[in-house]
Amino acid sequence: MMIRISTFFSIILLGLPVILTAQKKAAFTDVTQKAGIDFIYNFGDRTFVNIIESSGSGITVFDYNNDGLMDIYMLNGTYLEGISSEDGKKFIDTPDALYKNNGDGTFTNVAEKAGVDDRTYSMAAGAIDLDNDGFQDLFLLNYGPNVFFHNNGDGTFSDITDKLALKGQETLNGFIKLSIGVSFWDYNNDKLLDCMVGNFLAFDPEYMSTQTPGMMPHPSEYKGQASFLYEQQKDGSFKDVTEKVNLLYPDSKCMGLTVFDYDEDGDLDIYQANDHQANFLFKNENGKFREVGVETGVAVNTHGVPTGSMHGTIGDIDNDGLIDILVGDLRYGALYRNLGNGFYQDVVESSGVSASLAGKGSWGTVFVDYDNDGDLDIISSNGNGEELILQYPVLLENDGKGHFTDVGKDLCSYFKAKHSGRGLAVVDYNNDGNMDVIVSHVDLDGIPALLKNNGTNNNHWLGLKLIGKDGPSSTVAARVEAWIGGKKRVFVNQWATAYLSNNDPRIHIGLGQETQIDKLTVHWSNGDTEVYKNIPIDRYLDIKEGTGIISK
Repeated sequence: MMIRISTFFSIILLGLPVILTAQKKAAFTDVTQKAGIDFIYNFGDRTFVNIIESSGSGITVFDYNNDGLMDIYMLNGTYLEGISSEDGKKFIDTPDALYKNNGDGTFTNVAEKAGVDDRTYSMAAGAIDLDNDGFQDLFLLNYGPNVFFHNNGDGTFSDITDKLALKGQETLNGFIKLSIGVSFWDYNNDKLLDCMVGNFLAFDPEYMSTQTPGMMPHPSEYKGQASFLYEQQKDGSFKDVTEKVNLLYPDSKCMGLTVFDYDEDGDLDIYQANDHQANFLFKNENGKFREVGVETGVAVNTHGVPTGSMHGTIGDIDNDGLIDILVGDLRYGALYRNLGNGFYQDVVESSGVSASLAGKGSWGTVFVDYDNDGDLDIISSNGNGEELILQYPVLLENDGKGHFTDVGKDLCSYFKAKHSGRGLAVVDYNNDGNMDVIVSHVDLDGIPALLKNNGTNNNHWLGLKLIGKDGPSSTVAARVEAWIGGKKRVFVNQWATAYLSNNDPRIHIGLGQETQIDKLTVHWSNGDTEVYKNIPIDRYLDIKEGTGIISK
């Protein structure tokens, strides 16, 4: 293992100074219309009678043109022949949208110009620089064939799916493939990115429920569809190695994939959230995987029941240096506290989280330090699954010890109204160090919500972008330890941690009233470790492996 000591000698300064006010709490303002976000989501018609329509769509945050500003890609549904009702024909070929950040608080939809106005039924998208050319590519996950868009570096993208062999199977378990997301990482340490595609269930449009007549069938009434691990070859194409590495579960119903090193043994593991099945935790054992969800305590909820789990969101809720897992679901969620010995304890009830989520139907959940006070809070977008019943979203504030209280209604009018939320992502779109929020909805209006964080306190912060010497293969799920005020805090460089969605890819560290970071240690995913000192704050920094903190 290489250990490198670096001191600060130059910086990239992207953020603005934090505004000083006498107020103690941050507040959000709904700026959707003002920002020019005019996206309207549709699920193919207006009847809401099947599980595809219920699932909604995601949001992907990435900087597609390398201008230092985060852009937003929003996924749309479309009319499906034989599935959608006749009134949905007006939704034929409705496109996805790519909102370019103009840097003045507004966005412009450039999807058509960029070549990513895809017209298929889109669920999610993963942003990654696959070929290490410095530009983020886009992998689109669909009901039907998946699409990989290569970023040409000139503001446009090209479809290279066939070249990469990443379209996916036409059918799984007898029905059209339904992909819900992707996680990229280098599973075999060959410096090439591999990817795992999560697939949901085998949707039979002719099936009518015998359990719940008059309502859409329950997920348990369908067969599953296997998720697949694709290994990148030297020629850039991908090969299915799922069965080879013990990951083939043909009847699983994946809703989210999260890759991180749960046991800190130096290799990356996989958490797979499943719909009304026990969740999986795949432990990496020398390049092959063993499922350990039950034995580690992260398979079911506190009542021992598998629920409609959405995605594993990771972060250290109590600042004990251990990465915990939050799983939103259609009951009251699960919050698995890492005990530090390879096991977890579900503290969703004792932490106060279940009291706020119970009965709301939680879909998109994120950990975010919304007020920069140095601990992770929770935001959840909510709505019923089987019926189009709206629910209140929640913002749960952390007391610093891992106990949460719903404060959303005190901070923004958005949290005072009911919605039918699905995908949710956090993004600092104006680079002021205060994390903003964007939410997609499946209600019949289909209008998303962009919530601007007004940053009405004087807490400090730091944002980090990790750049690997061999590209993303050493940055995805890298572990960062920050020594602040004599205490160690831990972060994982993993942005694919929300239902159907990708968050702002930069690591965000709230500092409270602390005015310096004593030391940063980066455990790169390739096994290298580097230590950085004299770190400036209240700004965004690039850390390049093998070089130090650098300017562009």
